[in-house]
Amino acid sequence: MIDALILPAQRRALHPLALALHRRGVTADSISLSGFAIGILAVPALAMGWVWLALALILLNRLADGLDGAVARLSAPTDRGAFLDIALDFVFYALIPLGFAMADPATNALPAAVLITAFVGTGSSFLAFAVIAAKRDLRAQDYPTKGIFYLGGLTEGFETIALFVAMCLMPALFPVLAYGFAAACALTTLTRWWQGWQAFKPD
Repeated sequence: MIDALILPAQRRALHPLALALHRRGVTADSISLSGFAIGILAVPALAMGWVWLALALILLNRLADGLDGAVARLSAPTDRGAFLDIALDFVFYALIPLGFAMADPATNALPAAVLITAFVGTGSSFLAFAVIAAKRDLRAQDYPTKGIFYLGGLTEGFETIALFVAMCLMPALFPVLAYGFAAACALTTLTRWWQGWQAFKPD
């Protein structure tokens, strides 16, 4: 919901580190893959109940997610980079609820399943819109440098990470947080369906 608003500040904050990495020959794709590998480690950490370690890994993953684009813009963004960025993000988002489900299946499995299902709705509607938008050569005005069309909504990247942070800080509230965010994701999906219905109606 507020990703576009915080994007300029995020880019300014990450630029010095991105420039240092770029000068040392670190590529955007290597940052994407390394960040994903770090993010995966949050799953066993959550399963073991090590929520503070999981939180650190989640935040490192998100740092890498911001840095890969910053480094790419210092050289030449590629379609492969754009593909990796979004594909790895969606898998990472689904893995965090899985980790909480593994930590306490009796309490967390159902809300985790509901949340992951809601993520499928937001992710599939996002990507479906991007595919048709690309066919029509449309660009998102709020995200002009993104490799694909970015369709906003109530639940975007910032809100999702805020959710994961809250879950790590208050793991006992995981079911409540999961159901609440799943409802917000459902609303996001419905609004994206409506936007697609309106934007892509036949001429």
